[in-house]
Parts: sequence; structure tokens; C-alpha cells
Amino acid sequence: MNQVRTARRDTGFTLIEILVVMAIIGMLAIMVAPNIFNQQAGARRDAALSQISTLEAALDTYRLDVGEYPDDLEGLMENPSDSAAWNGPYLRRAVPVDPWGNEYVYEATAREFSLISYGADGERGGEDDDADIGL
Repeated sequence: MNQVRTARRDTGFTLIEILVVMAIIGMLAIMVAPNIFNQQAGARRDAALSQISTLEAALDTYRLDVGEYPDDLEGLMENPSDSAAWNGPYLRRAVPVDPWGNEYVYEATAREFSLISYGADGERGGEDDDADIGL
């Protein structure tokens, strides 16, 4: 009587197979991670430019109504001098901070203004992510 032997194979992965897969995933992460972080930095710069553009439009509208730029950005939300010509608030929400959590640097005279973000380091000057941002 011949018995038929069936080969029994355990299912699952061997330790070597798991290590190979983990090594491949690690290599992919090393190659992809720098690209993701570069895109994040670019997105913050784009967000800062967008906010600056919105603030500049609000400042120009303020100047058309009042005749001069406000002393500070809070003048867009509140009537600082109780001017009858003030027709605000000029922003839907509070004055935003830049994407790095710093206040925008605003300087104004009656006829012109400058509005910039000092970038990631929050200090004047710098390069790359630390560069000043303005229109």
C-alpha cells in the first residue's frame, strides 16, 4: 500500500523576506522625504504671498476710504481714530500671522507702505526658507 505524502508548506513570510521589504521601504522613504519637505517650504512661501496680497488689497481699500494708510494692521479691523470715512472692517477675520507664526512687518506713511514676512527664522534677511517675503 502506497501512501501518498503531501508536502506541507507553512504559510507566512520568512525573516529574510521581511527584512528585504523593510529595506526597500526605507530606501524609498529616504528618496521621497526631501521632496516632501521642499514642497512644504514652498507651500508656506506661497501662503505668505497670498496673505500679503490680501492684506495689501485691504490696505488699499482703507486708503481709498480714509485717505491714508493706517498706523498699524489693526486699523483694518477697528477704527483707531473714530474717522467717519472708515468703512471697515476691511478683513473678514483677524489680522493673520505669517505661516511660521510671526507677525507681518508693516511700515507706512500717508501715501505708501511696505509689508513683509521675515520668513522661517523671523529675522531680517536670510536665504532660502529664511528669506524675506514680500510683493
